[in-house]
Amino acid sequence: WDENFLSFFADKGYHALALSFRGHGDSPTNKSLRACSVADYVEDVSSVAARLPTAPVVIGHSMGGLIVQKYLETHEAPAGVLMTSIPPRGNLGNALRWMKQSPLHFAKMTVTGEALPYINTPQLARERFFSSHTPEADVRKYAARLQEDSSRIGIDCLLLRLPRPKRVTTPLLVLGAEEDTAHTRDEILATARAYGTKAEFFPGMGHNMMLEPGWAAVAERIDAWLGERGL
Repeated sequence: WDENFLSFFADKGYHALALSFRGHGDSPTNKSLRACSVADYVEDVSSVAARLPTAPVVIGHSMGGLIVQKYLETHEAPAGVLMTSIPPRGNLGNALRWMKQSPLHFAKMTVTGEALPYINTPQLARERFFSSHTPEADVRKYAARLQEDSSRIGIDCLLLRLPRPKRVTTPLLVLGAEEDTAHTRDEILATARAYGTKAEFFPGMGHNMMLEPGWAAVAERIDAWLGERGL
């Protein structure tokens, strides 16, 4: 988020901030990262939001989109944005595609509970997160910054802690990327339907929409949508 989005929205006059979930970046954790759950990450969002002078617009990408959905089940917000988000029905589709594409990697990941070795080379990172248009230098830079995540989260996002859209009243902007290999167009459309809205897609863009060459178009669309809502 700090690469492009924070400065873009700050320049537009927003109080823009990004949090690191516990065990990520320099954020501490009082339990093993492997054991951190969806509930833990929702609590992280809640604790940051509670310290702000007003309820924030919440923006979540990929797994962060699922955390935003779960947060909004029990918290009010003026608006929310889901970017190439895990859908309400969970991450099973992505897992099955990964298993079909790289069965050996998927088997090793399942046994060890570690995903990082199978996403952090430039080639693997491009396959999972970036479009063919992303400069190789960018892919290498961002691949080197990837870190392990919670194995518990993977299980939660498959079936244990799935979103309940009927509990969410916050208006949502649902965005997808045409070259996303993590979440398909049908999954993004299903997410939008679950929240009574329409999905918008960006051509020539991969999963990591905030880092792709066309990131500014995504940020401008979010800004315009918030402006339409008087935010």
